[in-house]
Amino acid sequence: MDRRTPRRSSRRVWSISRIPRARWLEHAGGRKRASAAAAVGAALVAGVATGASGQAPTGNQDAPLAAARAYRAEHAGRILAEFIDLLSIPNVASDAPNIERNARWLVSALERRGVRARALDGQGGPPAVFGELAVPGARRTLTFYVHYDGQPVDSTQWTHPPWLPTVLSGPVERGGQPVVVPEGAAASAIDPEWRVYARGAGDDKAPVAAILAALDALDAAGLRPSANLKFFFEGEEEAGSDHLEAVLRANADLLASDAWLIMDGPVHQSRRPQLFFGVRGYTGLQITVYGANRYLHSGHYGNWAPNPALDLARLLASMKDDGGNVLVEGFYDGTAAVGAQERAAVAEAARYDDQLRAELGLAATEADDAPYLERMLIPSLNIRGLQAGTTGATARNIVPPTATASIDIRLAKGNDPVRMLDLVEAHVRARGYHVVRADPDSATRAQHARIARIDRFPGYPAARVPLDSGIARDVTAAAARAAGEEPILAPTLGGSLPLYLFEEVLGTPAVGVPIANHDDNQHAPDENLRIANLWYGIDLVAALMTMP
Repeated sequence: MDRRTPRRSSRRVWSISRIPRARWLEHAGGRKRASAAAAVGAALVAGVATGASGQAPTGNQDAPLAAARAYRAEHAGRILAEFIDLLSIPNVASDAPNIERNARWLVSALERRGVRARALDGQGGPPAVFGELAVPGARRTLTFYVHYDGQPVDSTQWTHPPWLPTVLSGPVERGGQPVVVPEGAAASAIDPEWRVYARGAGDDKAPVAAILAALDALDAAGLRPSANLKFFFEGEEEAGSDHLEAVLRANADLLASDAWLIMDGPVHQSRRPQLFFGVRGYTGLQITVYGANRYLHSGHYGNWAPNPALDLARLLASMKDDGGNVLVEGFYDGTAAVGAQERAAVAEAARYDDQLRAELGLAATEADDAPYLERMLIPSLNIRGLQAGTTGATARNIVPPTATASIDIRLAKGNDPVRMLDLVEAHVRARGYHVVRADPDSATRAQHARIARIDRFPGYPAARVPLDSGIARDVTAAAARAAGEEPILAPTLGGSLPLYLFEEVLGTPAVGVPIANHDDNQHAPDENLRIANLWYGIDLVAALMTMP
């Protein structure tokens, strides 16, 4: 398949070696297996370095975790080298040739581990990569979801080129410097606080590296998963997953499983492991209001002609009160009730809110410092961009002819995307605006003093799995074993993913098992992954693959 030569520079030493195929069905011993077993025993005694907490697990699930830790202790350099190789392939969803290269790389990597893998027809979008590993005697089937595409980049904003992966000794904003990691390096030679900088490092290629290393670790120790495993790697999540529903429907039988494990998003801001059992939905709109049909001199017309920038500011201010609560009539209606376990999870995580405020330089947050996770359980209305004239060195003494606001609405369980847009539009109309779908003509301008063009982006609903469900309990226990401490349970993640499709199309619950550091600059320049989070990810995947 796609056997690539990694890019090189004077700062790094990277190469890729062939990784052995999986041997889940082998029963004969051998020198390598005996060596791996010895390493597992040593790990249990000595507590080989872990990911997030440094604590060894206890109970009958010790062997898989010890295997993961022993394997990465010996092969850390190889794990990072393979990760670097994947990161060096550009992955913007609209870049079809490189997206195909990513897909070929993923199929090849899975096949080398004995996983039956192939690219699925993207139904008009980028291909999805599917893999399947049948395990004799398995009690259930688990599907691991990852997306391999990333956000577009402006390379001029990056400290290092986004697809020339660079390992730094720490965060770039704190003076982190490039370091050389030989492929044969053991974990003891790699500081877990080092970071890998590249587009996709945190969002969302890190889980691929964790999955591949966990498969290798279990195989090397002669351990087999407790479940049949399936892998689904999407290629257009960052572009909106427009074709995901069609792909799922076209492959519903192939993708049937007992649960989907969503490996996307960050751990908690405190660096503690985090699981999420739901995600917000998404919808959005753009509002443009109009003044004169051309730019006007602010001296001649500034206190005579209406200023659309000021009109838009008033309109937007009418949508929320000073505490951050949305004033659009009916906005919170239909939001699903929250259960006792969800309320307990919110209360447990709230003790970290002051730390997060301090990190972000905020003296106060909305709704009188309401708990962060509590606010994730209700819909939000956010102004993500404003445009009217210019500022700074290019500012001119004019009255702009238009002003535009781009708004995103994050949805809670129970909110309908179209209805939420209807409510906001009704709010605009109630403030005296005539709503249009295109720029108004002269007749419309002559008839209406206030005109607002609204462009709607319907989006998708939220999804949430109850915290007291069987899969929620099992995944929570596995994460606790992997981290050596109880994970923070987020009833709903702040970000949005179309998880509702797994319930609606496949009838399968989905639980989020993120591994990336919370400060990974997701979607932004200088995206990165803290190496300790990759180590935790390997442990977590090994624990999930062997859940009792």
